[in-house]
Amino acid sequence: MARVMAVAFERHGRLHYIDPGDGDYRVGERVLVPTLEGGAEVAWCVWAPEEAESGDGFGDLPRCAGRAEAADLARDAANRHQRDQLRVTANRLIRQQKLPMKVVGVDWIDHPEGATRKNERLAVVYFTAPGRVDFRALVGELARAVRARVDLRQIGSREAAQITGGIGSCGRDLCCATFAKSFEPISMRLAKDQDLPPNPMRVQGACGRLMCCLKYEHPLYEEFVREAPAKGAKVLTDEGTATVIGHSVPADAVVLRLSATGEVTECARADACAARAAYEQRSDAPPRKKARHRRNRADNF
Repeated sequence: MARVMAVAFERHGRLHYIDPGDGDYRVGERVLVPTLEGGAEVAWCVWAPEEAESGDGFGDLPRCAGRAEAADLARDAANRHQRDQLRVTANRLIRQQKLPMKVVGVDWIDHPEGATRKNERLAVVYFTAPGRVDFRALVGELARAVRARVDLRQIGSREAAQITGGIGSCGRDLCCATFAKSFEPISMRLAKDQDLPPNPMRVQGACGRLMCCLKYEHPLYEEFVREAPAKGAKVLTDEGTATVIGHSVPADAVVLRLSATGEVTECARADACAARAAYEQRSDAPPRKKARHRRNRADNF
């Protein structure tokens, strides 16, 4: 068993899991979280510490550096103000130089890792662009304006959506901006397996790429297909025999057409499978007919 807590650097931002150590933190408290580039940064406690199984996939987590003190909160407020000023300055210089780029995020780091000079500061600007951009002149002017070392980083559309956040077509916060850790390759085959429209415009996310949920929801559809009666299979219901004409994976149900009346109804997957098994165990049930091809096998579970 291990103790785990979740924090966020923004009130409604991406969750990060850390090791609370021996501390007992409450939801809403400001805590110090170690970072790779800027040391410990201030974050909000979103989930209070709780026990988790060692095999839950958390791995080695950074350890919480304790509660944020008044000096930490003042430094965090100053850094937020510097980030706002940095974004305004970067956008102004980009417009002046007429560069085809868009700022999507900024970071202001007081004491960056590997700094060679005392009191050196690092300004990181994340931007998107349709292609390669020659921003050498922009770096120099921006460094003189903010009096810090400047690092411009071009990112893709998915990383931009992760930074800016937003609401997906499902009405919830974007997965990439809340809990998704990595971006995996996604193809239209996943949409086809989930009976979604083959039009890429219908299954794309806020970033303009195929929705990430197609990837991590796909195993649920594979499991459903393995265990549920196939389309065209005959099942026995309380109202008589019926034919499976569709699957409703989110509802964990199959769509049936009653043989007697032609009425279309839904039945839970477990009920449909159990009813078919009971039907076949009856002594007067007709034997199955083997199909010539597996593709045309009507009662393949």
